[in-house]
Parts: sequence; structure tokens; C-alpha cells
Amino acid sequence: MSDTPESPAQMRRTALYLTLAQVPEGKVVSYGQLAELAGLGRAARWVGRTLSQLPGDSKLPWHRVMAAGGRLSLPAGSASGDEQRARLRSEGVSILNNRVDIQRHGWRPVEHSG
Repeated sequence: MSDTPESPAQMRRTALYLTLAQVPEGKVVSYGQLAELAGLGRAARWVGRTLSQLPGDSKLPWHRVMAAGGRLSLPAGSASGDEQRARLRSEGVSILNNRVDIQRHGWRPVEHSG
């Protein structure tokens, strides 16, 4: 184990990845919601940019992250867009008009307090 402290940028990425790893199969989260849950404030665009840089063999469930309102932001017909749609459908997530039903499939982690 290294004694080098993580840089602030690396700490942000780590918080993002740890939070994303918790999104369960069959559920989706928006870029903005993921940023908030990870303690990163209103960093939706940063989340999108960071996820776009994941290695191709990443085990993180990047396909469960949507634009606001459940809109799929990756274009249909693109390799990543088609992969996202196929993965979501294989998890039982229905896609209609390029959107996921957030009421039905949105991830709402329960907050434990006290």
C-alpha cells in the first residue's frame, strides 16, 4: 500500500466510482443525482466526462447513468449507445422514446440516519 495521499481529483473519482458501483441491476440514476450521492455537488457534466473516460473493460455499471429525466444521452446507433441500451434491456429496464421510466427504474437509495 502506498503512503502517497490521493490527489483531490483522484478522491473525486474514487467517490464517484464507489457510488456508481452501488447502483443495483435494473435501476438507473442521472448524472446529477450520481454527483450529489457521491458528495460532489452539482457536477453532472464532470460525471459524464469522467465516465466517458472509463477503460473499455471497466466493470462499473456506467450504462445505468442517464441524462436528466431518464433520457439516454448516448446516441442510438453508436457503439456505446447500443451497448447501453442492450445492457439496460437485459436487466429488465424498458426504454421508450429514448427514455427510461424514472418512476419505475430510478434508484433511490434509502438514507439511514441516527
